[in-house]
Amino acid sequence: MNKTGYGRTALITGASNGIGLELTRKMLADGWEIIALIRSAFPEDDKLIQASISEKKLRIYQADLAHFDSLRHALNRIKAEEGKIDLLFNNAGGSLAEPTFSKQERELHYELHTVVPYIILMELKEHLQKGALKTVVNTSSNAFKFRKRFDADTLERPTDFTMLFGPYATSKLALSLWSREIAPQLARDGIKIYSVDPGGNNTMRNGQKSGIPFYMRPIIKLFFSHPSKGAALLYHAALGENKVKSGAYMMNGRQTELHFTEQGGKVLEKVRMIYEQEFAADTARK
Repeated sequence: MNKTGYGRTALITGASNGIGLELTRKMLADGWEIIALIRSAFPEDDKLIQASISEKKLRIYQADLAHFDSLRHALNRIKAEEGKIDLLFNNAGGSLAEPTFSKQERELHYELHTVVPYIILMELKEHLQKGALKTVVNTSSNAFKFRKRFDADTLERPTDFTMLFGPYATSKLALSLWSREIAPQLARDGIKIYSVDPGGNNTMRNGQKSGIPFYMRPIIKLFFSHPSKGAALLYHAALGENKVKSGAYMMNGRQTELHFTEQGGKVLEKVRMIYEQEFAADTARK
């Protein structure tokens, strides 16, 4: 068995389902220890997962990531109980079927996909600096390639809603834009960051409301890959022998051009202000 991860620790958000679950399985099999920051429980019938929990190679911290009080509690536990983080995978997310807002009254895709990964990065930055790899991988999407317009000022409260290609797509684009923008700052601390499209994966779950347009569901079931493919792309982005510059957006294992980069600074400033004025400020008061 490959043990390339021996002695190394990765934090994975959204680790209990879909791509995150496959990434967790792959890394555990490779000898990694995993910190899982999740909302829903792991499958009880998965022998590798359950054995890893028993051996404390898989350590679970539960939170509603889009609820700042819940997220703050989980992150404080991680900072107190974990020594270092070699890799951070901001992977949690999904496409919603209707307009939804977070506890903080921002559009939920934006909160979960764009704002929360920045908060997690800032809160765990010192743990990353103690790690050997000091690498962040943000799960993005190619759904935004169909966008003809992008306005950073409408991310919190979009003027319209379209499944998958609306707020979901713009929130993922915003994630890639701030990842690109912040890379030079993180480089001064020795940290690398990438945003990665995991490709087309069939992550639909039976019995759960989906934000996938009805006309795409048969296509996804028939032609999209098992989530292990997306997990492999995330893993390769973090550990593959590539010469991709920090801050890059990657598709199919290669650096790919981003559009609307002129708005990257504005997106980064918006998430920074939310973090400092809401999350960090409330943490200091509490």
